[in-house]
Amino acid sequence: MDKEIYLIRHCEAEGQPFEANLTKRGLIQAKQLSDFFSKIKIDQIVSSPFLRAIQSIEPTSNEKKIAIVLDERLSERKLSSIDLPDWLEKLKATFEDFELKFDGGESSQEATNRAISVIDEIIKSENKITIVVTHGNLMSLIIKQFNKEFGFEKWKSLSNPDIYLLKIKNNEFDCERLRQVE
Repeated sequence: MDKEIYLIRHCEAEGQPFEANLTKRGLIQAKQLSDFFSKIKIDQIVSSPFLRAIQSIEPTSNEKKIAIVLDERLSERKLSSIDLPDWLEKLKATFEDFELKFDGGESSQEATNRAISVIDEIIKSENKITIVVTHGNLMSLIIKQFNKEFGFEKWKSLSNPDIYLLKIKNNEFDCERLRQVE
């Protein structure tokens, strides 16, 4: 059961809303992602339904002629339904207390559970090599399941885009950073 899952944080976007487009730079980055994957065999692509995630992987999808499977469980984590002026401090606290939850938001544990359910399905599938496109916070929570040292500071160091490779071999997991944009 050897598997490779490429975890990708979307390219640079114009904002945080569901319908936020990639910036001009983000569109160039999406093409660079396609170039990065040009010589890598891919079996499937699964993406957050947010526009910025889809646009990040569209050039790769088109080049490989592989449809993008949209999965709501890869949507960005909602920290709160109200504006939090001190959101960064609140987010940091959720990396320390996985059950901490703010008004209308989801805890780190809830977000992790939904994201890992996608990873579990991929692991159980016939596909050997999968691309997963998501958002920084959710990607951090996925990585943390395989690397306990991955926390708030590592989240802060993520770039748009960023690529980690999760390798599964003989029920052993290895997660390494492949590429970041400076």
